[in-house]
Amino acid sequence: MPLDSSSYSIAQLSTQAAADGSSYLEMGLTKIICTVHGPRESPTRSGSSSQSPGAHIETSISIAGFSGTDRKRHGRNDKRTQEMQHTISSAFSSTLFTHLYPHSTITISLHVLSQDGSLLAACLNAATLALVDAGVPMSDYVVACTTGSTASYAGDGEEADPLLDLNGLEEQELPFLTVGTSGGEDKVNVLIMETRVQVGRLEAMISVGLDGCRQIRGMLDRVVREHGERVLEARVA
Repeated sequence: MPLDSSSYSIAQLSTQAAADGSSYLEMGLTKIICTVHGPRESPTRSGSSSQSPGAHIETSISIAGFSGTDRKRHGRNDKRTQEMQHTISSAFSSTLFTHLYPHSTITISLHVLSQDGSLLAACLNAATLALVDAGVPMSDYVVACTTGSTASYAGDGEEADPLLDLNGLEEQELPFLTVGTSGGEDKVNVLIMETRVQVGRLEAMISVGLDGCRQIRGMLDRVVREHGERVLEARVA
């Protein structure tokens, strides 16, 4: 299933000069700013015997009150926000070379300016770009997308078509999941499903999601390479 590349055409690196790495990403009408600080040495606590063998990854997500149509405030203790923060930290813990930075902290800060579906996927993709901009070594990009099923509207004898890159209204009406991968071998780092779906529909949804991740990886890779070329041209000039 081809992905509408125009929805991902706005992706930039080095958007915040004060951060070690930063990015701006639009996936449809979902708009994310991401900043990365670190790796920085973690403050040592007196009497603490536990020492992390690698860098600790901290993720914070702030959602603007005007980002959605409901004008709802999302506090730091919001359950869904905390779950997304944990998911993002866990996804990058297995991808970043944290062992190169013992006793350090890498802080990923995500600011949601607008949301219209694919929020977790957009945060993961924006964080990948910001980490690349910060120069944090990683085995490969972490890319993600959402996929849904029209099973709710299909009859017993009808085949439900999987959908790719759902918007906010589609996420409210259809069962969907977020899949995140790294590398060209479709290594699944993230698989989150917040709704119910028949088991028979799940395989097709994951298959479409993996295909979407491959397409998004190509788009992000193109953005990174174009940014690198501009940086090299500026230094030569």
